[in-house]
Amino acid sequence: MYADLHIHSTASDGTLTPKEIVKSALEKGLSCISLTDHDTTDGIEKAMEAARGTDLEVIPGVEINTDWDGAEIHILGYYLDYQLPSFQAFLREMRLSRELRVEAMVKKLADIDVNLTYERVLEIAGEGAVGRPHLARAMIEKGYVSSIKDAFERYLGYGKPGYVPRTKMDPYTAIAVIERAKGIPVLAHPGLANRDNLIPAFTKKGLLGIEVNYPFHTPEMVEQYQWFCRKFCLVMTGGTDFHGPGTEYSSLGAGDS
Repeated sequence: MYADLHIHSTASDGTLTPKEIVKSALEKGLSCISLTDHDTTDGIEKAMEAARGTDLEVIPGVEINTDWDGAEIHILGYYLDYQLPSFQAFLREMRLSRELRVEAMVKKLADIDVNLTYERVLEIAGEGAVGRPHLARAMIEKGYVSSIKDAFERYLGYGKPGYVPRTKMDPYTAIAVIERAKGIPVLAHPGLANRDNLIPAFTKKGLLGIEVNYPFHTPEMVEQYQWFCRKFCLVMTGGTDFHGPGTEYSSLGAGDS
């Protein structure tokens, strides 16, 4: 049985619809997927409907981006009561902060003669929760950068000319929000954050799992996170962080996720 528990759709910054993701997962022979869009669960029911009548399990999920000590730390939530009104109110607030942040980044980029329109970024995002990848796609469209990675490395990443800090959300709050929605909080791709020293504190606050298998984790990292899971009795998960064709992320179900 193969699963991919970290997937983004057009509900946030992915390039495939939930229905297309389910179709691809079935073609690849996956047994289970989780749609973990940023700050939204809008794609979950569409994915579940597309998977109805098949052997594919769709786990309700979400990804919440947080900041701590100069690092981005992402928390995944699984098996959520995602229709809970208080949880949806939290996600709406997060999406509004995303919109305000991207609008501020458009203005900041204009100061260095990178001229985009906020309206065009929203068009690219469509019905999805807007974010920096949509801004990067607008930059590619205008010829300012060659790829999303290029946009982040030159303009949109932390400390770069177009960067605007997100509304402060700490990982402890994200864990608590997922817990209140009756979900399972999991630390996403910890190898990217390089804050392993925080894992014991996270577990004391309710963290229940670590994304051990991730395309950009080295074998040494995988072994390290397996050790943490054994030590603190945490669930080991795996996912590709799939964003769809035309992005710089791994393909759906790639590797040993």
